Amino acid sequence: MNNPKPVYLLAGGRCSSNKNIFKAVFKEISKPNPLIAYVGAANNDDKRFYRFMGDEITKAGNCTLNHALIASPKADLDKAQDILQRADAVFISGGDVDAGMQVLESGNILGLFRALYQEGKVFFGTSAGSIMLAKEWVRWNDPDDASTAELFPCLNIAPVICDTHAEEDDWEELKTALQFKEKNSIGYGIPSGACLKVYPDGHIVALGGAVAQYVKRGQKIIKLDDLLPS
Repeated sequence: MNNPKPVYLLAGGRCSSNKNIFKAVFKEISKPNPLIAYVGAANNDDKRFYRFMGDEITKAGNCTLNHALIASPKADLDKAQDILQRADAVFISGGDVDAGMQVLESGNILGLFRALYQEGKVFFGTSAGSIMLAKEWVRWNDPDDASTAELFPCLNIAPVICDTHAEEDDWEELKTALQFKEKNSIGYGIPSGACLKVYPDGHIVALGGAVAQYVKRGQKIIKLDDLLPS
């Protein structure tokens, strides 16, 4: 193990606090003009996502962004792995969590992401990308049947379970996910503009705004006090 770094889980959205959070990520990388590998598995390597997020990241600091194509029909997995290995940091973009994890699994590169994290590479994500970096998430085999909900594993680079920018839905999917967890499990709701910084030992810090916290007590999901930025 080579000193794993904290993971930054952003909610995303067009918020003024995003720039400051990205600046914190650059400080974590601690290298001038770092190379950042962009992973768009959750949005099928959509070019619009790439341009938008690239603009957001580069506004925060000088860097070189390199698109590691994994989901695209033009994907070259050997080239993508080379980009990931050479990068100073890895950014996981938003989209669909389940689809993104299926892409990474089918490409047989889940182990590479975990190995790079253990080597000390900085990981950060936004929206669905943040959820992919966490332990697991919930899906419905039949969207019209609540009884078909189940958890599925994610990258487990950040040892938490979280949802992003779902404050208007009162974090319903996060609460559903917690129903499948053991008692006293905590889930984190990261609202638009906020970020959850997760240290390797599981210690967490809120950045950019308050993060909602829920805990499973018996069969109930209880709202805890928000995690506030220090």
